[in-house]
Amino acid sequence: MNYRKWIFGLLVVMLCLPVWTTGARAASVQITIELDGESLSTDVPPYITRTNVTMVPVGVVSKGIGAGVVWDQASKTATISKGNNVLKLTSGSKSAIVNGDSVPLDNSVQITQGRVMVPLRFVSEQLGLQVVWNQAAKHIALYSNVEIGGPSTPSTPSVPTVPTPSVPTPVVPAPTVPTPTVPSIPGAKTGKEMKGAWVSTVFNLDWPSTASAGNGDKQKKEFDSMLDKLQAAGFNSVFVQVRPAGDALYSSQLVPWSKVLSGTQGKEPGYDPLQYMVSSAHSRGMQLHAWFNPFRATTDASTTGLAANHVAKLHPEWIVKADSKLYINPGIPEARQHIIDTVMEVVRGYDIDGVHLDDYFYPSSVTFADDTAFKTYNAQAIATKGDWRRDNINQFIRQLGAEIHAVKPAVSFGVSPFGVWRNKKADSTGSDTTAGVSAYDDMYADVRTWIKSGWVDYVAPQIYWSLSFKDARYDKLVDWWVNEVTGTGVKLYIGLASYKVGDTKQTAEWQSGDQIINQLKYNEKYDEVSGSILFRANDIVVRDPFGLASLLSFYFKS
Repeated sequence: MNYRKWIFGLLVVMLCLPVWTTGARAASVQITIELDGESLSTDVPPYITRTNVTMVPVGVVSKGIGAGVVWDQASKTATISKGNNVLKLTSGSKSAIVNGDSVPLDNSVQITQGRVMVPLRFVSEQLGLQVVWNQAAKHIALYSNVEIGGPSTPSTPSVPTVPTPSVPTPVVPAPTVPTPTVPSIPGAKTGKEMKGAWVSTVFNLDWPSTASAGNGDKQKKEFDSMLDKLQAAGFNSVFVQVRPAGDALYSSQLVPWSKVLSGTQGKEPGYDPLQYMVSSAHSRGMQLHAWFNPFRATTDASTTGLAANHVAKLHPEWIVKADSKLYINPGIPEARQHIIDTVMEVVRGYDIDGVHLDDYFYPSSVTFADDTAFKTYNAQAIATKGDWRRDNINQFIRQLGAEIHAVKPAVSFGVSPFGVWRNKKADSTGSDTTAGVSAYDDMYADVRTWIKSGWVDYVAPQIYWSLSFKDARYDKLVDWWVNEVTGTGVKLYIGLASYKVGDTKQTAEWQSGDQIINQLKYNEKYDEVSGSILFRANDIVVRDPFGLASLLSFYFKS
C-alpha cells in the first residue's frame, strides 16, 4: 500500500467532521486521526455548506483516493475518474454525470479562495471510502479499504460470498451453498439484540443507485459496501425492500422484475439480487429480512411503463386509485391470496431470516373506493365498512403468518405499523397522544389483535417523533407498546427516525445525533424492548449527519 497517498487521504475523512454551521463554512475542530492504527495529522480543512454537505479541495480527492482529476476552467467542470467510474461535476449544476447518467446533487463544484472544492460525500459514495468517527473522543479512524467491495476493516472480516448465476433461472432459486450460521436475535440486554436498518429500494433511495442501473457488478459492490459500513456502525440486520410496488427484486414467476434494477420494469438484471443479498449478509454474520409493501401496486397513478404481468395490468378489477397511487384492494379475497403467494414464493425459494411488512394496508386520510367490494365480499355481514376493512387485514395477517410458519417455522414474521395504534381520546386504552391519524382508525390495522392472537412474531412500530413532541411523545409511545407486548411472547422492536437527523426542515431537537442516542437509551429501561430498526440506511452510512454512524457505533459497542 502506498501510505503517502493515504496521508493525503486523511484530509478526506474530514467528511465525518461533526460540526454544524448555518453559514457557508464550519469552524475548525481539533481532532485526532489514525490510519490503520498509526496516528497522523493534517492542517488542510474542508468546510460544511448550509445544506450540510462537506466540501474538500479537488486535489485531496486526486491525491487521497488516487483518482484522476481534470479541471476545465472554461466550463467550470471537474472530471473525476477511477477504474471504470467517471464523474463530471459542473459548478452551479444540481446534478452530476456518473458514467453517462445524470444523478442529483445537493451541492456541486464551488470555487473558494481560488481552490476548486467538490462534495466529498458524493465522490466518496461513487469511488469508495471507509471511516469511523468517534464523536465523544473527536477521533477519526481510517481503514485502508477505500475501494467499494475491497478488503474489509479489521472489525468486518472479508468472507467470500456465494457466487450467483449470471442469468436467473425461470424457477425460483434456492441457495445451493450453505452460508455461515447467522447469529440469533434474542431479547435485549444480551449484546445480540436487534440492531436493524431499513434499506429502501423504491425510487433507488438506498440501493441500488440510479448510476448502477443494469450493472449487476456495480450493484453487488454497492450492496457489499453498504453492509460493511452498517456493520462497522454496529448493525447486525438489514430489512431490504424486495417488493416496493407490486414488483420484485428476486426471481419471480408471479410479478415482474422491479424497475429500480434496470430502469425498466420487467427487465432481467442478469443476476438474482435477493440471492446475492442473502449470501452477502450471511457471510458477514448479519440477518436479512425481506421487506414487502403488501398492497401498494404503484408509486403513481399511471400504468404506463408497467410490465405486462404487473398486477394492475393482469387484474385491473383488483385495483383502486387513491392518493395518486394504485392499490390492490384488500377487500377482495383473491387479491389478498395473490399477495400471500408472492411472499411465499420468497419464503420457499430463499434463505431469508424474516418476512417484514410495512404499514401499507389501507391508505390513510383519502377516499378509497371499495363500496362494491364491501357489498360483494362480506359473508359475515359486518355492519360497518371500517370493521370490515379491519377484518380483511386481520385475515391477511393471520393467513400469511400461518403459511410462513407451516413452511419455515424459523422464519420470523413481523409488521412495522404506524406508531400510534389509537389515541386515548378515541379509545381509553389507547396511547396518551393526539396524533392526526392512527393505525386502527385510518390504516385499518388492528395491531393489538395481531399481538394478542400471536399472529406475528414481532412488531416494530414506527415511533418517528422526538422525546419532546407533545402530540406523540416518543417515551409515552414506547411505554404503551411495551404494555401491549408484555406477557404475549411477541417481540418489540422500535422503529427510529434517523432520516430526521440533520434535516433542516425538522425542529431543533433533530439538529444533532443525540435525539436518536437518547431514544435508544430510553429503550434500555425495558426488557420487553428487544432492539431497534432505523429508517433508513443511507441516512446513516451516506448522509451521516453529525457523525451519526460513529455515535451509533460508540453506543452499540459500548
